[in-house]
Amino acid sequence: MARQTTGRKRLTREESRDQTRERLLDAAQAMFMKKGFVGASVEDIAVAAGYTRGAFYSNFGSKAELLVVLLRRDHEAMEGELRSIFETPASREEMEARVLTFYSRLPQDNKMFLLWVEAKLLAARDARFRARFNAFMKEKRERLGAYIAEFSARVGTPVTIAPDLMALGLMGLCDGVQFLATADPQHVTPPVVEEVLGRFFARVVFGRDA
Repeated sequence: MARQTTGRKRLTREESRDQTRERLLDAAQAMFMKKGFVGASVEDIAVAAGYTRGAFYSNFGSKAELLVVLLRRDHEAMEGELRSIFETPASREEMEARVLTFYSRLPQDNKMFLLWVEAKLLAARDARFRARFNAFMKEKRERLGAYIAEFSARVGTPVTIAPDLMALGLMGLCDGVQFLATADPQHVTPPVVEEVLGRFFARVVFGRDA
């Protein structure tokens, strides 16, 4: 009788490396949110993930490098939601409603907001990190500008300012509103956030008076 083998599928070297990176990223996110970027050490992250410092440095050159990868992962998840708005056929009104809903939810849905704030503070103080972080942010603005241009073409509303400038303004507005909502949730409530963003989108993005 042939002997049957049981057990988990053996991972390839590439799959094992990807798994290690994801565990380190998950552990880093938890530790950063608990202790802050400065307070969480490489040792904290490695232990929380179940690895050694050597495993950390085999995957990331530094804690700052990991931070950018972590933020990129978070951005790509949010961008996936934004992309889905454009993948399904919809009327102008439906697309406008979807876009507004997406941005109005950000203050409640973006659980890593404070980590983005820490990254910006670090970029202001650390020239080496600034170069890496700003390259990522430039890419983020360009991709948002492309979505703005596509939205304009889809709904037939010309943008009032260049898409790259609108992207910068939109990111600044959303960051500012979310910061206020995080610091003062009693007064900057979800309905207030929705009204502020709704009026901005109506005039600047949607080209309407109300």
